[in-house]
Amino acid sequence: MNADPLEARLLDWIARPTSAAFGDMLLEVHAFQCAANPAYGNFCAGFPAPCSWREAPALPQRIFKEHAVRAFPAAETTRTFRTSGTTGEGYGEHHFRSLRLYEAAATRGWELAGLGGRRVLALLPSSAEAPHSSLSQMASWLCPDQKAFSVRNGCAHWAELMEKLAATEEPVALFGTALAFLDFFEWLDSRRLSLPPGSLAIETGGYKGTQRALPKAELYAQFATHLGLEGGAVVNEYGMTELSSQFYARGLGTPHEAPPWARGLVVDPATGREVGEGETGVLRLYDAANLWSVCAVQTQDLAIKRGENFELIGRDPAALPRGCSRTADEMLGSAAER
Repeated sequence: MNADPLEARLLDWIARPTSAAFGDMLLEVHAFQCAANPAYGNFCAGFPAPCSWREAPALPQRIFKEHAVRAFPAAETTRTFRTSGTTGEGYGEHHFRSLRLYEAAATRGWELAGLGGRRVLALLPSSAEAPHSSLSQMASWLCPDQKAFSVRNGCAHWAELMEKLAATEEPVALFGTALAFLDFFEWLDSRRLSLPPGSLAIETGGYKGTQRALPKAELYAQFATHLGLEGGAVVNEYGMTELSSQFYARGLGTPHEAPPWARGLVVDPATGREVGEGETGVLRLYDAANLWSVCAVQTQDLAIKRGENFELIGRDPAALPRGCSRTADEMLGSAAER
């Protein structure tokens, strides 16, 4: 099955997205993946054929640690990103035949979330410094001048850039992990930096692999204290190595919103059915831009259903039904890696 025409149509849709097309496109991507990836096809064979995007079988996130999840021949792999591997469960890998869809989803999703029109400063290593990090790759697209935080540049360099920009009228978007921002605030100590009007901070990730943790309300208070950023000027980016799209929430206690080519579904871990409004369940993500692996991923995160969106609670592996992972292994079978 030739994926090139499908990739081209997806790229065109992301450039000019309409939410109405999501269901049909997701099911088309799902059908392609079932045919192109025998392992995923075996997995889906254990479920009824989906009639809507909500019924597309979601592959447990941990499978990326144990199987090569590719909807294309392995020899055509051009890039592989890895998860952090800080939970003691090993690395997950996401293989790409092409990065065109990932770049389009990341950059267009950033714009649709209202984050564009700002100079991006990344408190992250560049893709050259961290070639297996999908987050660094995304940051490098958003920050082409490579003004990135690293061991080489350090907090002093980043603070100097912000102080120079404070004298301009060009708003900035500060993009980094929660841990990196915490390190930066501790380095600032009692200092307060000014940013141009319209500036934002976009924080992502958490404190994996460290003994440090800070409640989100306390972290966001430090954005106000050190950078003068309050309320909706601090944004959480929720994404994962296993996907190609991102979800954004402005301020505290607000739901994450999906771009038109993705959706989040909060399901009951015991039944797999969508929970009611305001109820808590396990988060299942659908991403039509994730052409080269799977378009539906069962996460290990808890969330609350908020209309068509979700309010993220956090990771809870115990929330996953125990039978789900066992069945996944059985359904994947012994399909040969292509």
